[in-house]
Amino acid sequence: MSRTTGRVLTLLELLQSGGTRTIAELADRLGVDGRTVRRYVEQLIELDVPVEAVRGRYGGYRLGPGYRLPPLMLSDDEALAVLLGLVAGRRAGLATATATAGETAAAKIRRVLPKHLAHRLDTVMESLAFTEPSGETTAPDSGVLLAVADAVRHRRPVAIRYTDRGGRRSERTLHPYGVVSHAGRWYVTGEDPEVGEDRTFRLDRVTDARALPGAFEEPEGPDPARRVLSGFATAEYRYEVTLRIHGTVEQIRARLPESVANVTEPAPGAGAGSEAACWRLVDVRAERLDWIPPVLASLDLPFTVERPDELRDLVVEFADRLAARARGR
Repeated sequence: MSRTTGRVLTLLELLQSGGTRTIAELADRLGVDGRTVRRYVEQLIELDVPVEAVRGRYGGYRLGPGYRLPPLMLSDDEALAVLLGLVAGRRAGLATATATAGETAAAKIRRVLPKHLAHRLDTVMESLAFTEPSGETTAPDSGVLLAVADAVRHRRPVAIRYTDRGGRRSERTLHPYGVVSHAGRWYVTGEDPEVGEDRTFRLDRVTDARALPGAFEEPEGPDPARRVLSGFATAEYRYEVTLRIHGTVEQIRARLPESVANVTEPAPGAGAGSEAACWRLVDVRAERLDWIPPVLASLDLPFTVERPDELRDLVVEFADRLAARARGR
Protein backbone atom coordinates (compact mmCIF):
# COMPACT_ATOMS: atom_id res chain seq x y z
CA MET A 1 0.00 0.00 0.00
CA SER A 2 1.44 3.41 -0.96
CA ARG A 3 1.84 6.15 1.60
CA THR A 4 -0.77 8.29 -0.17
CA THR A 5 -3.35 5.48 -0.16
CA GLY A 6 -2.72 4.86 3.52
CA ARG A 7 -3.29 8.53 4.32
CA VAL A 8 -6.52 8.61 2.30
CA LEU A 9 -7.80 5.62 4.26
CA THR A 10 -6.74 7.30 7.52
CA LEU A 11 -8.67 10.40 6.44
CA LEU A 12 -11.74 8.24 5.85
CA GLU A 13 -11.39 6.69 9.32
CA LEU A 14 -11.19 10.16 10.90
CA LEU A 15 -14.34 11.27 9.09
CA GLN A 16 -16.14 8.05 10.06
CA SER A 17 -15.58 8.81 13.75
CA GLY A 18 -18.29 11.45 13.43
CA GLY A 19 -18.71 15.20 13.52
CA THR A 20 -17.04 17.90 11.45
CA ARG A 21 -13.25 17.89 11.16
CA THR A 22 -11.47 21.13 10.36
CA ILE A 23 -8.85 21.20 7.62
CA ALA A 24 -6.22 22.23 10.18
CA GLU A 25 -7.09 19.25 12.39
CA LEU A 26 -7.00 16.82 9.49
CA ALA A 27 -3.73 18.22 8.20
CA ASP A 28 -2.18 17.85 11.65
CA ARG A 29 -3.40 14.25 12.06
CA LEU A 30 -2.22 13.25 8.59
CA GLY A 31 1.07 15.16 8.69
CA VAL A 32 0.35 17.11 5.49
CA ASP A 33 -0.72 20.63 4.52
CA GLY A 34 -4.25 21.88 3.86
CA ARG A 35 -3.92 21.67 0.09
CA THR A 36 -3.05 17.97 0.34
CA VAL A 37 -6.06 17.36 2.59
CA ARG A 38 -8.31 18.86 -0.10
CA ARG A 39 -6.72 16.61 -2.70
CA TYR A 40 -7.34 13.53 -0.52
CA VAL A 41 -10.97 14.59 -0.07
CA GLU A 42 -11.34 14.82 -3.84
CA GLN A 43 -10.04 11.24 -4.14
CA LEU A 44 -12.68 10.04 -1.68
CA ILE A 45 -15.40 11.84 -3.62
CA GLU A 46 -14.20 10.15 -6.82
CA LEU A 47 -14.70 6.82 -4.99
CA ASP A 48 -18.36 7.83 -4.33
CA VAL A 49 -17.71 8.58 -0.66
CA PRO A 50 -20.13 11.47 0.16
CA VAL A 51 -17.75 13.91 1.86
CA GLU A 52 -19.47 17.24 2.56
CA ALA A 53 -17.73 20.59 2.93
CA VAL A 54 -18.97 22.65 5.90
CA ARG A 55 -18.54 26.42 5.60
CA GLY A 56 -18.06 28.89 8.42
CA ARG A 57 -15.66 29.63 11.24
CA TYR A 58 -15.76 26.05 12.49
CA GLY A 59 -16.19 24.48 9.08
CA GLY A 60 -14.30 21.65 7.51
CA TYR A 61 -15.36 18.23 6.23
CA ARG A 62 -17.81 15.56 7.34
CA LEU A 63 -19.40 12.41 5.92
CA GLY A 64 -22.85 12.75 4.44
CA PRO A 65 -25.75 10.91 6.13
CA GLY A 66 -26.64 7.39 5.09
CA TYR A 67 -23.14 6.45 3.98
CA ARG A 68 -22.58 2.73 4.14
CA LEU A 69 -19.31 1.61 5.69
CA PRO A 70 -16.69 0.37 3.21
CA PRO A 71 -14.45 -2.61 4.01
CA LEU A 72 -12.69 -1.83 7.30
CA MET A 73 -8.98 -1.98 7.98
CA LEU A 74 -8.32 -3.04 11.57
CA SER A 75 -5.02 -3.32 13.38
CA ASP A 76 -4.17 -6.63 15.06
CA ASP A 77 -5.24 -5.33 18.47
CA GLU A 78 -8.46 -3.83 17.07
CA ALA A 79 -9.42 -7.10 15.36
CA LEU A 80 -8.82 -9.08 18.57
CA ALA A 81 -10.81 -6.53 20.59
CA VAL A 82 -13.80 -6.75 18.23
CA LEU A 83 -13.82 -10.56 18.15
CA LEU A 84 -13.42 -10.96 21.90
CA GLY A 85 -16.13 -8.36 22.44
CA LEU A 86 -18.54 -10.28 20.21
CA VAL A 87 -17.79 -13.57 21.95
CA ALA A 88 -17.95 -12.15 25.48
CA GLY A 89 -21.10 -10.15 24.76
CA ARG A 90 -22.88 -13.20 23.35
CA ARG A 91 -21.90 -15.36 26.33
CA ALA A 92 -22.90 -12.66 28.82
CA GLY A 93 -26.27 -12.13 27.14
CA LEU A 94 -25.44 -8.60 25.99
CA ALA A 95 -26.11 -9.14 22.29
CA THR A 96 -28.13 -6.31 20.80
CA ALA A 97 -29.29 -8.29 17.78
CA THR A 98 -29.98 -11.91 16.95
CA ALA A 99 -27.37 -14.50 17.84
CA THR A 100 -26.98 -15.22 14.14
CA ALA A 101 -25.89 -11.63 13.44
CA GLY A 102 -23.20 -11.79 16.10
CA GLU A 103 -21.95 -15.15 14.87
CA THR A 104 -21.81 -14.09 11.21
CA ALA A 105 -20.01 -10.85 12.08
CA ALA A 106 -17.40 -12.77 14.07
CA ALA A 107 -17.05 -15.34 11.29
CA LYS A 108 -16.42 -12.64 8.66
CA ILE A 109 -13.64 -11.08 10.70
CA ARG A 110 -12.18 -14.46 11.64
CA ARG A 111 -12.10 -15.52 8.00
CA VAL A 112 -9.82 -12.68 6.88
CA LEU A 113 -7.40 -12.73 9.81
CA PRO A 114 -3.73 -13.27 8.95
CA LYS A 115 -2.38 -16.61 10.16
CA HIS A 116 -0.26 -15.13 12.93
CA LEU A 117 -3.25 -13.19 14.30
CA ALA A 118 -5.60 -16.19 14.00
CA HIS A 119 -3.09 -18.19 16.04
CA ARG A 120 -3.07 -15.48 18.73
CA LEU A 121 -6.87 -15.54 18.83
CA ASP A 122 -6.94 -19.35 19.13
CA THR A 123 -4.49 -19.10 22.03
CA VAL A 124 -6.72 -16.63 23.84
CA MET A 125 -9.91 -18.64 23.22
CA GLU A 126 -8.31 -21.87 24.45
CA SER A 127 -7.35 -20.21 27.73
CA LEU A 128 -10.64 -18.36 28.20
CA ALA A 129 -13.50 -19.67 30.34
CA PHE A 130 -16.95 -18.22 31.03
CA THR A 131 -19.25 -18.74 33.96
CA GLU A 132 -22.88 -19.46 33.18
CA PRO A 133 -25.05 -16.41 32.46
CA SER A 134 -27.23 -15.17 35.33
CA GLY A 135 -30.33 -16.47 33.57
CA GLU A 136 -32.18 -16.70 30.29
CA THR A 137 -31.22 -13.82 28.01
CA THR A 138 -33.25 -12.42 25.14
CA ALA A 139 -31.91 -9.77 22.78
CA PRO A 140 -34.13 -6.80 21.88
CA ASP A 141 -35.10 -6.03 18.32
CA SER A 142 -32.43 -3.81 16.76
CA GLY A 143 -35.01 -1.44 15.30
CA VAL A 144 -36.71 -1.01 18.67
CA LEU A 145 -33.39 -0.43 20.44
CA LEU A 146 -32.28 2.21 17.92
CA ALA A 147 -35.65 4.00 17.98
CA VAL A 148 -35.72 4.15 21.78
CA ALA A 149 -32.07 5.25 22.01
CA ASP A 150 -32.75 8.05 19.51
CA ALA A 151 -35.74 9.20 21.59
CA VAL A 152 -33.54 9.21 24.71
CA ARG A 153 -30.86 11.28 23.01
CA HIS A 154 -33.26 13.91 21.66
CA ARG A 155 -35.61 13.86 24.69
CA ARG A 156 -38.62 12.97 22.57
CA PRO A 157 -41.68 10.98 23.69
CA VAL A 158 -41.95 7.49 22.26
CA ALA A 159 -44.96 5.23 21.67
CA ILE A 160 -44.36 1.54 22.38
CA ARG A 161 -46.31 -1.69 22.07
CA TYR A 162 -45.56 -3.83 25.08
CA THR A 163 -46.35 -7.38 26.21
CA ASP A 164 -46.00 -7.93 29.97
CA ARG A 165 -44.94 -11.16 31.66
CA GLY A 166 -48.57 -12.25 31.87
CA GLY A 167 -48.99 -11.99 28.09
CA ARG A 168 -51.14 -8.85 28.26
CA ARG A 169 -50.55 -6.40 25.42
CA SER A 170 -50.80 -2.65 25.68
CA GLU A 171 -49.81 0.56 23.91
CA ARG A 172 -48.04 3.14 26.04
CA THR A 173 -46.42 6.54 25.77
CA LEU A 174 -43.08 6.96 27.53
CA HIS A 175 -40.67 9.81 28.21
CA PRO A 176 -37.51 7.66 28.06
CA TYR A 177 -34.64 8.62 30.39
CA GLY A 178 -32.18 5.95 29.31
CA VAL A 179 -31.45 2.41 28.13
CA VAL A 180 -29.90 0.07 30.72
CA SER A 181 -28.35 -3.38 30.35
CA HIS A 182 -28.70 -5.46 33.52
CA ALA A 183 -28.13 -9.17 34.15
CA GLY A 184 -28.21 -10.07 30.46
CA ARG A 185 -31.34 -8.08 29.60
CA TRP A 186 -32.00 -4.62 28.15
CA TYR A 187 -34.42 -2.16 29.76
CA VAL A 188 -35.76 1.31 29.05
CA THR A 189 -36.74 3.48 31.99
CA GLY A 190 -38.72 6.70 31.92
CA GLU A 191 -41.90 8.48 32.94
CA ASP A 192 -45.36 7.40 31.90
CA PRO A 193 -46.97 10.84 31.35
CA GLU A 194 -50.50 9.45 31.69
CA VAL A 195 -49.97 8.49 35.34
CA GLY A 196 -47.00 10.74 36.13
CA GLU A 197 -44.88 7.87 37.46
CA ASP A 198 -41.63 6.20 36.47
CA ARG A 199 -41.84 2.89 34.58
CA THR A 200 -39.28 0.34 33.45
CA PHE A 201 -39.87 -1.98 30.47
CA ARG A 202 -37.90 -4.90 29.10
CA LEU A 203 -36.91 -4.04 25.55
CA ASP A 204 -37.24 -7.62 24.29
CA ARG A 205 -40.96 -7.37 25.15
CA VAL A 206 -41.39 -4.19 23.07
CA THR A 207 -42.63 -5.11 19.59
CA ASP A 208 -42.74 -1.60 18.14
CA ALA A 209 -41.38 1.83 19.06
CA ARG A 210 -41.86 5.14 17.25
CA ALA A 211 -40.99 8.69 18.21
CA LEU A 212 -43.78 11.21 18.82
CA PRO A 213 -43.85 14.97 18.26
CA GLY A 214 -42.71 17.23 21.07
CA ALA A 215 -40.01 17.05 23.72
CA PHE A 216 -39.67 16.68 27.48
CA GLU A 217 -37.36 18.09 30.14
CA GLU A 218 -34.35 16.07 31.21
CA PRO A 219 -35.21 14.79 34.69
CA GLU A 220 -33.26 15.48 37.85
CA GLY A 221 -32.43 12.79 40.37
CA PRO A 222 -30.92 9.31 39.99
CA ASP A 223 -29.36 8.21 36.72
CA PRO A 224 -31.21 5.62 34.56
CA ALA A 225 -29.26 2.65 35.98
CA ARG A 226 -30.24 3.52 39.55
CA ARG A 227 -33.83 4.06 38.50
CA VAL A 228 -33.94 0.56 37.01
CA LEU A 229 -32.40 -1.03 40.10
CA SER A 230 -34.73 0.79 42.48
CA GLY A 231 -37.65 -0.23 40.26
CA PHE A 232 -36.73 -3.90 40.73
CA ALA A 233 -36.65 -3.45 44.50
CA THR A 234 -40.12 -1.84 44.59
CA ALA A 235 -41.89 -3.98 41.99
CA GLU A 236 -44.92 -6.02 42.97
CA TYR A 237 -44.02 -9.50 44.23
CA ARG A 238 -45.73 -12.16 46.30
CA TYR A 239 -44.02 -11.27 49.59
CA GLU A 240 -43.21 -7.93 51.20
CA VAL A 241 -40.38 -8.41 53.66
CA THR A 242 -39.30 -5.90 56.30
CA LEU A 243 -36.07 -6.42 58.22
CA ARG A 244 -34.02 -4.45 60.72
CA ILE A 245 -30.31 -5.04 60.28
CA HIS A 246 -27.51 -3.57 62.41
CA GLY A 247 -24.59 -2.65 60.16
CA THR A 248 -23.26 -0.22 57.60
CA VAL A 249 -24.88 0.37 54.23
CA GLU A 250 -21.79 -1.15 52.62
CA GLN A 251 -22.11 -4.36 54.66
CA ILE A 252 -25.82 -4.73 53.87
CA ARG A 253 -25.38 -3.96 50.16
CA ALA A 254 -22.73 -6.68 49.91
CA ARG A 255 -25.54 -9.27 50.10
CA LEU A 256 -28.67 -7.23 49.39
CA PRO A 257 -27.95 -4.95 46.37
CA GLU A 258 -30.15 -2.11 45.14
CA SER A 259 -31.96 -4.39 42.70
CA VAL A 260 -33.16 -6.54 45.63
CA ALA A 261 -33.67 -4.27 48.63
CA ASN A 262 -34.32 -0.72 49.78
CA VAL A 263 -32.17 0.37 52.70
CA THR A 264 -33.43 3.28 54.80
CA GLU A 265 -30.71 5.65 55.97
CA PRO A 266 -30.57 6.75 59.63
CA ALA A 267 -32.81 9.70 60.45
CA PRO A 268 -31.10 13.14 60.47
CA GLY A 269 -29.64 13.93 63.88
CA ALA A 270 -29.51 10.28 64.86
CA GLY A 271 -25.80 10.65 65.54
CA ALA A 272 -24.67 8.12 62.93
CA GLY A 273 -23.55 8.66 59.36
CA SER A 274 -24.42 6.46 56.43
CA GLU A 275 -21.15 4.57 56.87
CA ALA A 276 -21.62 4.03 60.61
CA ALA A 277 -23.00 0.76 61.95
CA CYS A 278 -26.55 1.24 63.22
CA TRP A 279 -30.01 -0.29 62.89
CA ARG A 280 -31.39 0.17 59.41
CA LEU A 281 -34.78 -0.64 57.95
CA VAL A 282 -34.49 -2.98 54.94
CA ASP A 283 -37.44 -3.67 52.63
CA VAL A 284 -37.33 -6.65 50.26
CA ARG A 285 -39.94 -7.83 47.76
CA ALA A 286 -39.69 -11.44 46.67
CA GLU A 287 -41.60 -14.24 44.95
CA ARG A 288 -40.00 -16.80 47.31
CA LEU A 289 -38.64 -16.60 50.84
CA ASP A 290 -36.34 -19.63 50.98
CA TRP A 291 -33.29 -17.70 49.69
CA ILE A 292 -33.45 -15.02 52.40
CA PRO A 293 -32.33 -17.02 55.51
CA PRO A 294 -29.00 -18.08 53.91
CA VAL A 295 -28.39 -14.46 52.85
CA LEU A 296 -29.05 -13.19 56.37
CA ALA A 297 -26.68 -15.83 57.75
CA SER A 298 -23.96 -14.78 55.32
CA LEU A 299 -24.32 -11.15 56.44
CA ASP A 300 -23.24 -12.16 59.97
CA LEU A 301 -24.96 -9.05 61.39
CA PRO A 302 -27.61 -8.68 64.09
CA PHE A 303 -31.08 -8.58 62.57
CA THR A 304 -34.76 -8.91 63.35
CA VAL A 305 -37.61 -9.96 61.07
CA GLU A 306 -40.48 -7.48 61.20
CA ARG A 307 -42.61 -9.33 58.63
CA PRO A 308 -43.82 -11.79 57.44
CA ASP A 309 -44.14 -14.39 60.19
CA GLU A 310 -43.48 -17.10 57.61
CA LEU A 311 -39.94 -15.77 57.10
CA ARG A 312 -39.30 -15.78 60.84
CA ASP A 313 -40.18 -19.48 60.93
CA LEU A 314 -37.91 -20.20 57.96
CA VAL A 315 -34.99 -18.45 59.68
CA VAL A 316 -35.47 -20.60 62.79
CA GLU A 317 -35.65 -23.78 60.71
CA PHE A 318 -32.52 -22.81 58.79
CA ALA A 319 -30.64 -22.13 62.03
CA ASP A 320 -31.74 -25.52 63.41
CA ARG A 321 -30.48 -27.28 60.27
CA LEU A 322 -27.12 -25.53 60.49
CA ALA A 323 -26.77 -26.44 64.16
CA ALA A 324 -27.67 -30.06 63.48
CA ARG A 325 -25.13 -30.34 60.67
CA ALA A 326 -22.45 -28.70 62.79
CA ARG A 327 -23.00 -31.48 65.34
CA GLY A 328 -22.67 -34.10 62.63
CA ARG A 329 -26.33 -35.11 62.58
